[in-house]
Amino acid sequence: MQDEYRTVAREGVHETEINRSRFLCALAPAATEQEAQDFVARVRKDHADATHNCYAYVIGADAAVQKASDDGEPGGTAGVPMLQMLMRRDMRYVVAVVTRYYGGVKLGAGGLIRAYGGAVGEALDTLGTITRRRFRLATVTVDHQRAGKVQNDLRATGREVRDVHYGDAVTIEIGLPDADVEAFRAWLADATAGTAGFELGGEAYGDA
Repeated sequence: MQDEYRTVAREGVHETEINRSRFLCALAPAATEQEAQDFVARVRKDHADATHNCYAYVIGADAAVQKASDDGEPGGTAGVPMLQMLMRRDMRYVVAVVTRYYGGVKLGAGGLIRAYGGAVGEALDTLGTITRRRFRLATVTVDHQRAGKVQNDLRATGREVRDVHYGDAVTIEIGLPDADVEAFRAWLADATAGTAGFELGGEAYGDA
């Protein structure tokens, strides 16, 4: 698994005008290919009267799924430069749709490539990106007397408390960088006089 990846901070639209053609780049985070396709369909429906609705998306921290469409523009002048811009910026789990309203001036192949790729780059700059890092999920089990202090100590040291369950004991779900696991295990034993349970789970990504 990748140690980290970048994605778009939020869904949004950035508009630019080139030689009287309007280019609207809609960006959104997408956890799955289906989410990306649904977003493309939504933008196409919203801009059914546009000349073109070209798209590109990258799914997977390792960029396993990469798709692009020129939607009627000359081959390789729209979807591919959009995809290349996403890859150049190390973007993952992201979908971009560039809607073009033709303004009457032909841009030529080079102009189209710059326009579509540039629209994605400008939208990324405007909407902002976030880095997500890989971590291990872990479960800490403590008695009720110690639970409050442990939770406070976890937050004070910048640990991400993901969930807390109260039962016979208190179960606290946290996220840890791989490199911190052993040091955390030692800290927890020390903080709870060896009474806490600690169990490692799977891997996930969280905001860096």
